[in-house]
Amino acid sequence: MDAARRAVCQDDPFNPLITTGTQASCMLVISHFFHLVLKPLGQPGPIAQILAGLVLGPSMLSRIDKVGNFFIQASSEAYYQLFSFIFRVLFVFLIGLETDIPYLRRNLRQASIIAYGGVITCVIFGAAIAAFVIIQLNVITEKFYLVIITMVILANSASPAVIRLAAELKFGTSDVGRLAICSSLINEMSCVIFFSVYLACTSKKLFGAAMLGLFCVVGLIVLNMYLANWSNRRNQNQKYVSNAEVLLILSLLVGVSMLIEAYGFHSTLCCFLAGMMFPREGKTARTLRHKLSYAVYNFILPVYFGYMGFLFDVSDLRKLEIFIIVVVMILLSFGGRIIGTLVACHYLKMPRNEGVILAFILNLKGHADLLMVEIISQQVIAHWDPTIYRLLIVIIVLNTVIAGPVVAYILRKDEKFFAHSHTALEQHDPDTELRMLSCVYGSRQMTGVIGLVSALSGLQIAPIFPYLIHLVELPKRRKTNLMYHELEDGDQYSDEEDYGGNDVVEINDAVDAFTKETKILIHQVKVVSSFSTIFEEVCNNAEDSRVSIIFLPFHKHQRIDGQMESGKEGIRTTNQKILRHAPCSVGILVDRGQTGFQLVVSERVQPVATLFFGGPDDREALACSKRIASHPRINMTLIRFLPASCIDQKVQIDDAPHGDDEVLMAISNHETEMEMDNASVEEFYNRYVTRGQVGYVEKQVENGLQTVEALRELAEMYSLFIVGKGGRGPCHMTTGMSDWEECPELGTVGDLLASSDFNINGSVLVIQRHRHSSKDLLDD
Repeated sequence: MDAARRAVCQDDPFNPLITTGTQASCMLVISHFFHLVLKPLGQPGPIAQILAGLVLGPSMLSRIDKVGNFFIQASSEAYYQLFSFIFRVLFVFLIGLETDIPYLRRNLRQASIIAYGGVITCVIFGAAIAAFVIIQLNVITEKFYLVIITMVILANSASPAVIRLAAELKFGTSDVGRLAICSSLINEMSCVIFFSVYLACTSKKLFGAAMLGLFCVVGLIVLNMYLANWSNRRNQNQKYVSNAEVLLILSLLVGVSMLIEAYGFHSTLCCFLAGMMFPREGKTARTLRHKLSYAVYNFILPVYFGYMGFLFDVSDLRKLEIFIIVVVMILLSFGGRIIGTLVACHYLKMPRNEGVILAFILNLKGHADLLMVEIISQQVIAHWDPTIYRLLIVIIVLNTVIAGPVVAYILRKDEKFFAHSHTALEQHDPDTELRMLSCVYGSRQMTGVIGLVSALSGLQIAPIFPYLIHLVELPKRRKTNLMYHELEDGDQYSDEEDYGGNDVVEINDAVDAFTKETKILIHQVKVVSSFSTIFEEVCNNAEDSRVSIIFLPFHKHQRIDGQMESGKEGIRTTNQKILRHAPCSVGILVDRGQTGFQLVVSERVQPVATLFFGGPDDREALACSKRIASHPRINMTLIRFLPASCIDQKVQIDDAPHGDDEVLMAISNHETEMEMDNASVEEFYNRYVTRGQVGYVEKQVENGLQTVEALRELAEMYSLFIVGKGGRGPCHMTTGMSDWEECPELGTVGDLLASSDFNINGSVLVIQRHRHSSKDLLDD
């Protein structure tokens, strides 16, 4: 026994598990160092992780005998394969779980044309270069396998690399980024299916195994639906489902994937379908996203990309024939992708610069490519020269290393073109997707937020992409003499996940109930910060998510007796800062949930009024009303306030700047605003009023006093009032209304409607159009 143990230790002086863990740890450390160095240069994280693997691999450090003997061991190969398999299962399942299915369904034709445009040209070029490789490397057996694997490698696009690169460069929420992600998914899954079908057709045994695998995938999807619903019911009063339930779901996924892999097939498609078909509403999906996202994006993918670099050996390029083949294959890979993608974009009438960036980002390799090479190596490459295996690995790694920096360079060069453009609703087509961000501080504000999301969804013909941020004030540290173990739960050193208290459970329940009823998925984020910096978090999230409007809760809330009571002053200060710095339009909701606007349900029709006085903010409020007007359970009325006499339509000279040129400019600007107001109202009237969807009322008033009286007449008639904040310039219709203004952030009319003294029952939504310059800020 001792002799055998000594023999094993002599053959294997290092524990393979320790070797594998050390290798992963070194990759993480080195990749973080490279990321810190390369991030200011605009280089994405996957490039730093691949470089870390290059440094650790046989190209550099592993060339040292002691380092190479430690990291490169025959006994470690099984551990590498096991961890690689589990990592692959988890991140592909997460990709499916996070796939934007409504967007994919709406843009399936466009994404497919772009994906297959590049695939067709790359397949043609791959077949041509395969013949050249066969001659150069003198391949005698299994030539057709080499042709197939070469075509697939050139044609494939690694969706995990595309998703991670898009997230790192912060254009994953843009139209180009989302289209690239969908195209890469279609591209990769098509290559996987083609390769799997090819293997199945070459063997009757594999064909039967394919049918068994298909049956297992369908069974797993059905079982996941049952488990998700069961877990949601079992954990109704909890934030998340238990770890045991998560482990059960993931164990079933890994088990089915192992069964499929045992028969020589890819489990990629199985994991992706299982994630994509997993029920999105409820605590189970939220828990899986929460637990998997951190592990995948911070540990699994960095190690996976690092292992790609670790496989690369620069010594393979020393041979002239290998170097020539590598250069030609990379040129054909990029050339084929660029040609095919540009032709597809020309057919779809897309800008050329979008086609170029799509071509480069779709040329990222690394996921299915490595799997296919591994399967071929187990079945065929044993008859080939090992140089062919290393050649294919070099092609995969160099494609990604080259494509990543090129994409980063293009994005930095054309930053304005790819920047957030839908910053206001006025220029936004109401038939296209609306991206909105709603903020809440507690469960009390969820009624109004969900009501707005429901109303803006309209008939669901125009898609909506809602985000919800739960803002939690970071408590100040308190000095205490108690030891850590003596603190009560939720005290000073609580984890960030505990911030928010029971509001988290109530907010999640409200979102889940809304999603179950409307099938509209709300994407949730929790931000824990002090009031001095919360506005920065909101603005950054709005810009990264590329939303067109932010909805904020008013700092006052309605009491049981119907009166408005002030909350934390920090909420009001945050609202004011967001109004000044927001990268898009902003709406403040004064929620009177007891008597005002509520969730739009099929049993009740809610009356809504849009008050139009004129100016950019009112035009933005009118644009917001276009979305709400199409909802079948909302009865909307546009109420336009007009001056009672022609004198009121002119700018008062005494109030204008001195000097003829300045007076003429002021009058010209005022006339231009009136023309824009009339055009907006006319377009809204022709589209909605003439069809009977919206009512229309004109009220002529002479001064602020008459405006107040007119508003009092409307106080009990509507559950929601929509009005612009201000920016109207000199306006006689609101003269004197600001003398007792209490909340300037709501504007003159909004402040009056929100006042407890005015005593209305309806909620109030005050809209501010995106301010493009400091001059716009002075208009308030």
